[in-house]
Amino acid sequence: MDDKHQYLFIDFEFSMPEKKSDPRGFYPEIIEVGIAAVINRKIYDQFSSFVKPTKFTRLTERCKGFLGIEQHQVDNGISFEELVTRLQGYEDVAPTTIITWGNMDMKVLRQNCLKANLPFPFKGKQRDLSMEYKRFFGDQNQTGLWKAVQEYGKEGTGKHHCALDDALTTFNIFKLVESDKQYLAKPEPTTIGDRVDFSKVLNKFAL
Repeated sequence: MDDKHQYLFIDFEFSMPEKKSDPRGFYPEIIEVGIAAVINRKIYDQFSSFVKPTKFTRLTERCKGFLGIEQHQVDNGISFEELVTRLQGYEDVAPTTIITWGNMDMKVLRQNCLKANLPFPFKGKQRDLSMEYKRFFGDQNQTGLWKAVQEYGKEGTGKHHCALDDALTTFNIFKLVESDKQYLAKPEPTTIGDRVDFSKVLNKFAL
């Protein structure tokens, strides 16, 4: 990590149609945001809020059941415009890389901005950590966020599908993957301890 660079670990939760194939022109809207802003390997800011949906204002029973989010929580959340303004502000702090687990967060954010006629808030680089994880370990399929952290012998932070907890868990996996990348870049292991750690990495390849 560059000491002067900012990494934004972001997770959104989205609204869901009652059925997977909904004929009413439904599209997902951001209804919860979690952000961990990191400089010099330390979180200097965390933000968590529910977000009011703009087009489909009533949450479906399927959405409430899956995410554990209630209607009154989004009704009392920030507006989508307030969310975009807050996201824009982070890039004023330092050069920024946005990191998410999967590509849906940025896709839905971009779509929601288009629907609301608002500018996309980020100019910095965007990284999909799930694809980096997949390539690094040679997996055939993308791994879910919490399964990935468990494969490292760790546990996720807090509650899965809570946006801030998922953002923090993404940051934790990022640190683990970056550490492994640096380790494998060493020209050769120099101690018995190095060899033991390296075997753990090889075990992941063998799964």
